[in-house]
Amino acid sequence: MAEITAALVKELRERSGAGMMDCKKALAENGGDIEASIDWLRAKGLASAGKKAGRTAAEGLVGAAVSGTKGVVVEVNSETDFVAKNEQFQNFVRDVTKLALETGDDVEALKKATMPNGKSVEEALTENIATIGENQNLRRAKSLEVSQGAVVSYVHNAAAPGMGKIGVLVALEGDAPADKLEALGRQLAMHIAAAAPLALNGDDIDPAIIEREAAIAREKNADKIAGKPADIAEKILKGPVDKFRKESALLSQAVVFDGKTPVQDWVAGEAKAAGGSVTVKDFVRFQLGEGIEKAQSDFAAEVAAAAGVA
Repeated sequence: MAEITAALVKELRERSGAGMMDCKKALAENGGDIEASIDWLRAKGLASAGKKAGRTAAEGLVGAAVSGTKGVVVEVNSETDFVAKNEQFQNFVRDVTKLALETGDDVEALKKATMPNGKSVEEALTENIATIGENQNLRRAKSLEVSQGAVVSYVHNAAAPGMGKIGVLVALEGDAPADKLEALGRQLAMHIAAAAPLALNGDDIDPAIIEREAAIAREKNADKIAGKPADIAEKILKGPVDKFRKESALLSQAVVFDGKTPVQDWVAGEAKAAGGSVTVKDFVRFQLGEGIEKAQSDFAAEVAAAAGVA
């Protein structure tokens, strides 16, 4: 059986919002597996629905840039948050983000692109690792473009202009005035940063995520569907899954500004007030470190070992 450490319990508490004893029990029931424990807690009604599973911490910066009707977000990771404050690292992220406007989403192509100093991105990254003394990684990039309208960026928890912990792009197709599109796009990007939608529409959500929600709903409602005909049981289980789709898709989410108006209706109202047409074509949201498993370490022990006193 896996050892249930205090660090493991702490991580589960932070990610699930459940109590300490419930977290310990969940880990014990699931052999120390964090993801399985989150599902177990949610099925028992003990985890906060607002917590997003699968999001762990990592350091570095997310960069965002827009040129004309095209925008891009890029994530560059480092081992510690100290590096994110390093001017050399920030300059690297800024230059790479600008280059990504030309290369697009292909990280391998981006690594081969030429930096302002004449070196390739890959060479500059290797040099950074050597001089800064920490491992770094150009992890991902995503671009959006529209034929008519605007692509608007927003960075949350900014460490420097255009760089921070969360980077968002919103692609708006339409003929509304440019200043109106920019203002609307910024408000919508701020909503996306806060609400973390999984897709534009409910039908676009990853089927594997929907299957996971259905399994949780089935276990959570086991008493309600026990002995019920299959069609009745499906109707009972359909409600929670439909609710999840609605709350997880951008266009059907309630805007954070009033907590009740669906984004789609809010955008339509703003477009009408602006005197033009606006369609939300797509969005991107990069949160620093999402999906990266970060190893727990004892910093004091590492320092002692390095000093030869351990």
